[in-house]
Amino acid sequence: MAGAVPAKTSEHEKYRSPLVSRYASPEMAKNFGELKKFSTWRLLWTYLAEAEKKVGLENVTITEEQITNMKANVENIDFERAALEEKRVRHDVMAHVHTFAACCPMAAPIIHLGATSAYVGDNTDLIVMRDGFDILLPKLARCIQRLTTFADDYKDLPCLAYTHLQPAQLTTVGKRACMWIQDLLMDVQNLETARNNLRFRGVKGTTGTQASFLALFKGNHEKVEELDKLVTEKAGFKTNFLICGQTYSRKVDVDCLNTLASLGASVHKICTDIRLLASFKELEEPFEKEQIGSSAMPYKRNPMRSERCCALARHLMCLVQDPLMTASVQWMERTLDDSANRRVCLAEAFLTADIVLSTLQNISEGIVVYPKVIEKRVRQELPFMATEDVIIAMVNAGGNRQECHEQIRVLSQEAGMVVKQEGGENDLVERLKKSAYFAPVRDSLDELLEPKKFIGRAPQQVTRFIQEEVSPSIKIYTDRMNVTSELDL
Repeated sequence: MAGAVPAKTSEHEKYRSPLVSRYASPEMAKNFGELKKFSTWRLLWTYLAEAEKKVGLENVTITEEQITNMKANVENIDFERAALEEKRVRHDVMAHVHTFAACCPMAAPIIHLGATSAYVGDNTDLIVMRDGFDILLPKLARCIQRLTTFADDYKDLPCLAYTHLQPAQLTTVGKRACMWIQDLLMDVQNLETARNNLRFRGVKGTTGTQASFLALFKGNHEKVEELDKLVTEKAGFKTNFLICGQTYSRKVDVDCLNTLASLGASVHKICTDIRLLASFKELEEPFEKEQIGSSAMPYKRNPMRSERCCALARHLMCLVQDPLMTASVQWMERTLDDSANRRVCLAEAFLTADIVLSTLQNISEGIVVYPKVIEKRVRQELPFMATEDVIIAMVNAGGNRQECHEQIRVLSQEAGMVVKQEGGENDLVERLKKSAYFAPVRDSLDELLEPKKFIGRAPQQVTRFIQEEVSPSIKIYTDRMNVTSELDL
């Protein structure tokens, strides 16, 4: 019927996390998706069976056909059946054991043999976090690369530096960007450390003693250790925990999310600087041709990407509280009050970090700088900053330092009153030129007030920083980016 309102779909009736529906990249959303999770469970059951077969069980025979059957069904997951099974047995792992067994009945007797729920649950979380870091690190390196190009392009452009958000001395636009980059380089190091410090839980049994596996192998300790080593290697880890309870220590989650929270702090600082500089009209983040800044004020060009980064970075910084509290209340060998919390905070931390980096990359690829505005703001403050140079020039011309200081103090105060009370421009230079006292340096005042005389070694610092610290730190990632670009061509 014409004009009928279309029926609402279930997709729009239920809440969907904007982390996935609105922001996250497909690769990170997939990394924390159900298919990745439960297919990894099946891979782990397959690794376990393969290792048990290789090490050799005395009373249980595991055949190649059973393992082939398992491998063929790793991603053949009947999610509806699994949901019904979980509703029936009230246990997610056993629900998936039954669902897996249903599609590979030949292997049903050996699935999950000797294992506990944490074998698939914890080991999968470690795999997913490792893969999450592998997604984040190239994105972080790409942000650094883009900001490095920006820093190099503007390493010579003088601008006001601020302490207490008050004009201090001069720096350069590129030097300030290097401060952002330096924080991000620390984040690269932190993420690499967190990623490389991840150890596999391995096969440890219900309370971490490996008692069930020792029983399977008739008290043969060497075979249990060999089994643990084989499964660890199959999962792509170099080492595993020698000591754990039912789960790996939840301090691992603390370390991982603390690293991501620190990244959030870096991005928040960068994007706050950009927002402040945008308010000064010194620079802007990218603004699309048809982008609308305000529904009420058509002239506005709001820094919405930087604001999004700050909003999500705050969420990222808060998430570390969850694993901190969880780690503190894991009684004895383990309590289950970690499970529901971890389902939320681990995924959200990586998804949020992914979004923040993707948005920061977009910003860093299109920052617009307004040199004339920057120059105007420098000229408004530089005369005050240059007073010591004027005094030194007067002394070199034969003047008295103390007399000169008093003369320039009076003129500076007068110029300051014009700026603050009358809203006028800083006319200190004109006052100096008109003063008979400063006649000996009148012709050299413009040279004394050249902004590049006040930026110190900023350009040289930028060049050296890029060559000695930035390039080596991200080379492994930029090399991969170049290979990818060549393949795309």
